[in-house]
Amino acid sequence: MRYAPAVPQTSKVATMRDAIAELVRDGDTVAIEGFTHLISFAAGHEIIRQRKRDLTLARMTPDVIYDQMIAAGVARKLVFSWLGNPGVGGLHAIRRVTEGVGATLELEEYSHFGMVARYTAGAMNLPFFPLRSYFETDLPVANPLIRTVRSPYGDETVYAVPPLRPDVTIIHAQRADAAGDTQVWGLLGCQKEAAFAAERVIVVVEELVDESVIRADPNRTIVPGLIVDAVVVEPLGAHPSYAQGYYDRDNRFYLDWEAVSRDVAALEAWLDEWVHGVSGRTEYLAKLGDARVAGLRPGSAPSGSVDYGSYR
Repeated sequence: MRYAPAVPQTSKVATMRDAIAELVRDGDTVAIEGFTHLISFAAGHEIIRQRKRDLTLARMTPDVIYDQMIAAGVARKLVFSWLGNPGVGGLHAIRRVTEGVGATLELEEYSHFGMVARYTAGAMNLPFFPLRSYFETDLPVANPLIRTVRSPYGDETVYAVPPLRPDVTIIHAQRADAAGDTQVWGLLGCQKEAAFAAERVIVVVEELVDESVIRADPNRTIVPGLIVDAVVVEPLGAHPSYAQGYYDRDNRFYLDWEAVSRDVAALEAWLDEWVHGVSGRTEYLAKLGDARVAGLRPGSAPSGSVDYGSYR
């Protein structure tokens, strides 16, 4: 059997500034996904720098990046499951705008699986997704969009959640080619589902590789280039979260954020220095310093290889 040669594809490589300016618009629903791993802080900071407004932020586990974005005033609503500063405590900027009289941030809460189910329904163009997660919980009381549905195959009743279709999904990954074929290894969240559910997709990567690298290891490709609008090459763009095989989680940052987030003046000063005070990730990393970056570099632990075979 003969295979037709690959057709050259148009490059989708863009700068972070241009990708955010073109693809993220005021009023959009924006999902920055990655489960503790591969969280695109660089993209979140660029959204802050460009002063996007009235966004609905969606994320399965909002953590420090959404605390920063909400403190900077980009969002009017948060669609989420668990939220917090992982391993440390709460997100105090979010708490200030959601608790008590005069709350300014609208909340729409689900379980972890509820968020995955919503993205999956969006990706599959389904009107809802059924699940059992909400029995014996009060989430359906807190969120009237979680509703019951009767099975068409019997008398059983389950819960259902509506589809989530972000205007823009942003994911961080280890590598992609110029056409947007994107590969991830290590801990996975719902990046694939969130990308397929979205109208527009930005992929931020540690490195750009040739198409031949992607073709040589196809099972790592979780997002195909055909749904990607922009590829941004931003090494260490997930800091202080981690990128498996490239750098570790910066635990010091998360510990420090607890005190910064509690104090309004300290948080505003941090944003002025680390977001508005730099032009992009290159200057951010220069401020962070070579020694700190070097301390996050892992040792080597190569995966085993397989032979896919050559068929002619």
